[in-house]
Amino acid sequence: MPSLLNKAFDSTPFALTLLVDDISESKDFYAEKLGLQKLFEDDVSAVYKCGQTVINLLQGDQSSELLEPAKLAPASAGVRAVYTLRCAEIDQATDELIAAGVQILNGPIDRPWGVRTVSFQDPSGHTWELANHA
Repeated sequence: MPSLLNKAFDSTPFALTLLVDDISESKDFYAEKLGLQKLFEDDVSAVYKCGQTVINLLQGDQSSELLEPAKLAPASAGVRAVYTLRCAEIDQATDELIAAGVQILNGPIDRPWGVRTVSFQDPSGHTWELANHA
């Protein structure tokens, strides 16, 4: 692998782009339920700050320019990725998610590899995990 790419892969991801089914519902989830800072929004997209990474939300039917010649998979295709964020206090974060109306998929649970996790999904089915990785 070229060294320039290797350096890029060793850093914190700059952005995650999530293709969403309902931009209004997704904006509410990331701003109100997760409490992330909004950096930008328009009628079909929004950008939120999450640590050193930004989360781009884009209405799925507006994604052809990003995906072609690939096609947007339907939500019914199932989970294809899990996005993990570090979180020191898993139990407290779980309580806050539940209080905000977020449905928990699983956890808090102690994993065999030594971390405690909790998982949940956004309104479009994107799966997030909080983990207390040191």
